[in-house]
Amino acid sequence: MGSLTLTLACVPPKNPNCTATITRKNCVRNLTICSSYSIPVKFRRIKRIDIRLLACKCTSALSSSLISEPNWVRGDNKAEEDERVFIVVNFYRFVFIKDPEEEVSKHLEFLQGRDIHGRIYINEQGINAQYSGPSEDALAYVSWLKEDERFHDILVQISPPIRKHAFPRLKLRYKPSLVQMEGGVSHLPLIDSSMRATPLTPAEWRKRVEAANNIEVSSHLNPSRKVILLDVRNGYEWDIGHFIGAQRPNVDCFRSTTFGLSGSEDVASDPLANVDKEKTDILMYCTGGIRCDVYSTILRQRGYKKLYTLRGGISHYLQCEGPVEWIGNLFVFDARLSLPPTSVKHDAKTDESLTHEVSDNTVFAKCYICGSQVSELRHRNCANLDCNLLFLCCSGCMDDLRGCCSSDCTSAARLRPVLPGHERYQKWHHYRDT
Repeated sequence: MGSLTLTLACVPPKNPNCTATITRKNCVRNLTICSSYSIPVKFRRIKRIDIRLLACKCTSALSSSLISEPNWVRGDNKAEEDERVFIVVNFYRFVFIKDPEEEVSKHLEFLQGRDIHGRIYINEQGINAQYSGPSEDALAYVSWLKEDERFHDILVQISPPIRKHAFPRLKLRYKPSLVQMEGGVSHLPLIDSSMRATPLTPAEWRKRVEAANNIEVSSHLNPSRKVILLDVRNGYEWDIGHFIGAQRPNVDCFRSTTFGLSGSEDVASDPLANVDKEKTDILMYCTGGIRCDVYSTILRQRGYKKLYTLRGGISHYLQCEGPVEWIGNLFVFDARLSLPPTSVKHDAKTDESLTHEVSDNTVFAKCYICGSQVSELRHRNCANLDCNLLFLCCSGCMDDLRGCCSSDCTSAARLRPVLPGHERYQKWHHYRDT
């Protein structure tokens, strides 16, 4: 935190009643003159330090005209919006880390004093990070990481600018599994790239998907070959956006995914049931790529040969190719929740402008309660705190059930208010006494 030089008005020995308060809120930029002594009140923006001047009590001795026009900077209850530009950064890398606890300590030391919020997990198999922060802090971390030979060529994805953090706090720690799966993943040979699927660039992926959907068959592809487009995410993620031709996942928690792991699944719920493991092309995709890499290793061990993943996931694809072969929005696991495809490209839009932007095609999206089409591709949490279900809802059902996902939840003991627009619920103590 930098030093701060402040010249106060009205502080000669004969009148010590003018006070100042320094807070970690948004800095007020201004310049005013004390009517009593004509001493400039100067303040300069210092990172993460804000200044607010309280009323000078000596104004009681001034004329009524001066009292009506105070000579201090008004200390509003709500500070001005922070002018810093925030970004969201995502990356992961499977690589052997001999001493992950020491690695965690190194990262914590570098981030000390930097304004980074998010989830950064490290273990013997590598690193998985999603975080937000002011661009200078967020990019400084990336630059520092890339100085390490193990991470010099890591694929870093940066989302469009936002006006505040997308995560509530920083969680940087050792975690046994970089991705949560039942039974864990530490036993999987994730560091061995030959055991993972073949990564496709966004352009290569586009051609494959176009061929699979019979939109455009490239001359070097065999259109008669069996192709499965596998969405390795949760069902609620698919509900607001997916690649055309991908079946909705039958799980709402990735850790319980069982595609292709048993011969008894119903074809309707498992796209890999009864497929030829030797000849079927399986195109796997997820948000950022790490879940696909993990799951492709599981499928490789089960005998599936022709496995392909989308390098960098959906977010990287939308940045490079746009919404070709894509329908709807992109679900993200942070405060934004839903991103229209046009917003993923770096076009200097902020979260305020994105709030009112939706995908052009919402026909597939249905209200969880009544099944009608919804025009807003953004989930809500049930107002019943003890349910908290993430669901899509039409405006009619939202009003009728007061923000709940079912009539049963409307009579729950701990109900939160119906939030307007895109607002998100806060902690329970913000609502329990209201």
